[in-house]
Amino acid sequence: MIKAILVSLLLVSNAYAEWQPGMTWQIQYAGNLNTSLNVDAYNVDLYDAAPAKIQALKANGKKIICYFSAGSFENWRQDAGKFPAVVKGKNLDGWAGEKWLDIRRLDILMPIMEDRMDVAVHKGCDAVDPDNVDGYTNRTGFPLTYQHQITYNKAIMQAARARGLAVSLKNDLDQIKDLLPYFDFAVNEECFAYGECGLLKPVIDAGKPVFNIEYTGSTTNFCPKANSMGFSALKKKLSLDAFRVSCN
Repeated sequence: MIKAILVSLLLVSNAYAEWQPGMTWQIQYAGNLNTSLNVDAYNVDLYDAAPAKIQALKANGKKIICYFSAGSFENWRQDAGKFPAVVKGKNLDGWAGEKWLDIRRLDILMPIMEDRMDVAVHKGCDAVDPDNVDGYTNRTGFPLTYQHQITYNKAIMQAARARGLAVSLKNDLDQIKDLLPYFDFAVNEECFAYGECGLLKPVIDAGKPVFNIEYTGSTTNFCPKANSMGFSALKKKLSLDAFRVSCN
């Protein structure tokens, strides 16, 4: 029995260890998913990506990261009816139909997020990419604190791990020092544009990949910096369609 447990733990450990700095990747949420790229991992929308596409990618040895928003309500999602009014806050600037969530209400939100992660397991995702996990730094309509965010993010990450899923830290740079042991890689938007990339150094130092997206700026400017830091960086359109320019 003890030997079986040790083997099981070793397999889980190795699964997470497969996420390494320098991995190549694509992130695509819009348009017909291009499955022909020679990359290590794909980041796709949990609900919009067809299971057949996910299975085709996995058959070709690709790692599949499945995106969902953990910190916001989206009125177009199939489980939108599960969110009571009490957890819906202010609108997200620039994103129609999307509202911040009261992440203090673990009793309401975690069963919904766990159901989403069960969908990820069913569809064959290797990892999840929970978005909007930095609500405490925004005007959400709720008095969220640094510690509220830490508690919620840990709960999300532990739920993912319990299902054998690797898990990302999406943005939320100021909490890396507290959350580093709980995630397997970082997904970042525009750290070069905002001069924040140094905050991601501990992720690389821990042997975990940083998947970086830049929407503006020239690749001739940010790619050499990204490569020197060990990031897996892409130039993308904000629509996150098939277009990509990879730094590595």
